[in-house]
Amino acid sequence: MNPGTKFTSARIGLLLACVALVLSPAASSQLSYRKGQHVEPAYEGWRKNEDGTFSFIFGYFNENWEEEIDIPVGGNNFFSPGDPDRGQPTHFLPRRNRFTFEVVVPADWGDQELVWETTSPNGVTRRAYGTLATDYVIDNVVIASETGSLGAGTSSPESRANVAPQLTVLGDSRRTVSVGQPLQIRAQVLDDGIPKPRRAGISTQEELTRAMLNPPSRITVGKHNGLFLSWNVYRGPDSAAGSVQESVQFDPPQVKPWEDTRTSANSPWGALWQPPAVPEDGIYSTEVTFDTPGTYVLWGRADDGGLYQDQYVTVTVTP
Repeated sequence: MNPGTKFTSARIGLLLACVALVLSPAASSQLSYRKGQHVEPAYEGWRKNEDGTFSFIFGYFNENWEEEIDIPVGGNNFFSPGDPDRGQPTHFLPRRNRFTFEVVVPADWGDQELVWETTSPNGVTRRAYGTLATDYVIDNVVIASETGSLGAGTSSPESRANVAPQLTVLGDSRRTVSVGQPLQIRAQVLDDGIPKPRRAGISTQEELTRAMLNPPSRITVGKHNGLFLSWNVYRGPDSAAGSVQESVQFDPPQVKPWEDTRTSANSPWGALWQPPAVPEDGIYSTEVTFDTPGTYVLWGRADDGGLYQDQYVTVTVTP
């Protein structure tokens, strides 16, 4: 073996050791935070609309596992150029949230950049840059792949035929309720049954132990396919910033629409997650209670595993 080969082998060994260190529980815990971290806005990509306009799609990464961050629209949460309020969230759920909202730009947008800037409560400022670069074109297969419904770089006739669920809020999209008074939201979800639910497949104690102890085998985020509807706070009143997480309660507890990969998390990205039962008539009923007055925007997402549809309800909460 010549010196060059020995040097290469040594470097490979060092690289593998570094990878093992990064993937070890000790290293992972050093890179995980319950609270105190910042939000990273993310540009997911764009698609062309039938009328010639373009939709820029954004998401974000809240680096905390538990803390939900509130950043009101203004100097710490704005778009440029143009209108600083493009419908972005002001309440940020934990961890990675993909394909959260869309901003429509005109057909003659050209090579401009649309910049979303956030400054988190800890003072960290981050930006996401939306452009019409061809590398950022997305379609339904890309969305399903990025969220983990499909394996990386794979698709099938079934996945390509999937149509997003249809989510309809029954009743007004604007409501008024008093503090402490439960608000009932009824919504109907219709779906084509694609993709077929993919369950954890755990039926014995041995399989449960294996799922809890073994790391995921996929090289990308993994997601269990299955239809669900989840309501969460999208915007809260500025007066409640920092306390929105504790100010709103949902009954029943909602499926997490964010990538909570912990084993028993109530999230499609949790190893033991099972899709909830779908009502026979497709109508879901959720009660929401508010502890703090102000104006809230609630975000409903119907997700079949691969694709999604969103609706919003604005609630004025009186003392």
